[in-house]
Amino acid sequence: MPEDGEYYGKHGDPRKFDPTFKGPIHNRGCTDIACCILFIVAILGYIAVGILAWTQGDPRKVIYPTDSRGQFCGHSGTPLANKPLLFYFNIMKCASPMVLLEFQCPTTQLCVEKCPDKFMTLLKAYTDRNDFDYYKEFCKEGVTNTMGVPSILKDGLCPAMLIPSTPFTRRCFPALDKKGGVITVGNKSQFTDEYGKIRDAKDLVDGVKNATVAIEARQAVMKIFEDYTQSWYWILIGLVIATLLSLLFIVLLRFLAGIMVWIMVVLVIGVIAYGIFHCYMEYASLKGEPGANVTLQELGFQTDFTVYLHIRQTWLAFMIILAIVEVIIILLLIFLRKRILIAIALLKEASRAIGHVMCSLFYPLFTFLLLAIVIAYWAVTAIFLSTSNEPIYKVFNETACEHSRKTCDPANYSSTQMKAQCPDSECLFAFYGGETVYHKYLIGLQFFNVFMLFWCANFVMALGQMTLAGAFSSYYWAFVKPDDMPKCPIFSALGRSLRYHTGTLAFGSLILSIIQIIRVLLEYLDHRLKGAHNKFTKFLMCCLKCCFWCLEKCVKFLNRNAYIMVAIYGKNFCTSARDAFFLLMRNLIRVAVLDKVTDFLLFLGKLLVVGLVGVFAFFFFSGRVKAFENTAPNLHYYWVPILTVVIGSYLIAHGFFSVYSMCVDTLFLCFLEDLERNDGSPERPYLMPESLRKVLNKKNKTPAAK
Repeated sequence: MPEDGEYYGKHGDPRKFDPTFKGPIHNRGCTDIACCILFIVAILGYIAVGILAWTQGDPRKVIYPTDSRGQFCGHSGTPLANKPLLFYFNIMKCASPMVLLEFQCPTTQLCVEKCPDKFMTLLKAYTDRNDFDYYKEFCKEGVTNTMGVPSILKDGLCPAMLIPSTPFTRRCFPALDKKGGVITVGNKSQFTDEYGKIRDAKDLVDGVKNATVAIEARQAVMKIFEDYTQSWYWILIGLVIATLLSLLFIVLLRFLAGIMVWIMVVLVIGVIAYGIFHCYMEYASLKGEPGANVTLQELGFQTDFTVYLHIRQTWLAFMIILAIVEVIIILLLIFLRKRILIAIALLKEASRAIGHVMCSLFYPLFTFLLLAIVIAYWAVTAIFLSTSNEPIYKVFNETACEHSRKTCDPANYSSTQMKAQCPDSECLFAFYGGETVYHKYLIGLQFFNVFMLFWCANFVMALGQMTLAGAFSSYYWAFVKPDDMPKCPIFSALGRSLRYHTGTLAFGSLILSIIQIIRVLLEYLDHRLKGAHNKFTKFLMCCLKCCFWCLEKCVKFLNRNAYIMVAIYGKNFCTSARDAFFLLMRNLIRVAVLDKVTDFLLFLGKLLVVGLVGVFAFFFFSGRVKAFENTAPNLHYYWVPILTVVIGSYLIAHGFFSVYSMCVDTLFLCFLEDLERNDGSPERPYLMPESLRKVLNKKNKTPAAK
């Protein structure tokens, strides 16, 4: 009869005893050859797309700003090498909504050595030789003081006025600031324009909504950047501490798995409890403080995020969230206390396995290196593809003109019919584009580039999962450990995976990539059709996105277990996925409870590392501890390095614990098969560790004495 959690029949027959089976099969053949060939062809096509992009593209279009004549500002080896900044003749025209459609400001743009630092009109500069010499730096070539002001302005040789500007992304933008709630430019709230009219500085951003928020946001970004420059050294120290803590936990799990699990549980509960207490103390201390009872809705969005920490409702929200998390964790521990014992036994065995395969802890570095290569290739190809267009010039004019926004050629525009009919128009650089067959297929090539990013990235992660599964399964099925294990389990498993199962890895990662690209398309469609949505289409789009999100999670889970079966038996993807699925279904309760309890305990380990480092970072950067007052850097927002350390610590802990997670999943499947293959008799002894046998009340019978 099936035991607790075992279901036979429609979910396949259990594995039968095989006296020759001693772990991962060595005599195996290549699997999913068709998909392997398809993957190789796709890689060759991807390389061809990269070569095409590199030959047609020009990254200078991204690196350097382009002036109205299509020249690169600041590019070495050109006459503009000492003019790295782009200057706009009339920056106010950039506030036009048409800029969003044309991707180019409809005003003359010039490469300059430095941005203007004073207010000045052409009329005023024309009367003073020194001022005019300064003004000429922001004019086209050939301007002299013998020309009249009307002639200069009519021919568009000089801007009508100069405005104090600062360089930002190699472009000169007005030096806007906000002082006392008033927008200023160059420390002035008003200036006189070319017509002698007094204008407010806020008129420079006229037509741009929420100008005040935009200015504050830019200031916030600059402050955050300054905080990083002041605290990067301490952030690195925090990440090193997270790495050492992760390694320490793994070493302690190797020898004290049971004790460490309960310590992790108690510490996590304690850290969250302290968080609740701290939030309550902050909430209580703000009672009666002026403005502390303002609601978050009334406060609205603030770029200075420290303002939220002076609101009682913020700390109340934090306290409620932490209390809910605390209650959920405690309830889970109460109801799953028996299963935790089995999970601890699995963790102990995983610790022993990792102890015999120590190089597995550093395998994520290899995966990270491959992912970095894949992402770098995608990014470079995307940049070259996006810059492989030709410069397009358009007609820009001050007055009404039938040729406005038409394509033109700057080389001979002055002698064309368009110039004759629109004498005040100019032929200016607009954007990069093209009408050739190659340019028409650029969107498709970019789509292919994104798809190959998903496919290659999923392939790399699948390779890591199959390699670790092969190494840890060789440990489990070894009758005498480590004598019956390969000398280099990781390298042996990696070699088998690449030699025999490249097609299988490509097959599984292809299925996952197709689902991911569909999710990207759904997000793209949702963004493009945002204004045309009705209630039904919104509901339909939400359902589709939710379904494909769930499908992606299910496929990831199935792929992971399929790779484990491939690593052991060397069969193709479909057969392995079916065997893994039926094996899990035959042990549904164990899968739903035991495996997830183990994942939960590993998650508590990651949470503990992040919590300890995060608490330390909070007290250090916030200056709450007097011992660190003179050591901690002086920051605008102390939460910037804290969040960076917390996120980085989680990624580091996740990298180390992912090896543990893969080891536990592999041993779990091997453990389930061990229960089906063997019965504890002398002929069919269990290979599971004694700790697991005790928890499950399983025994290996000794041979009868003769």
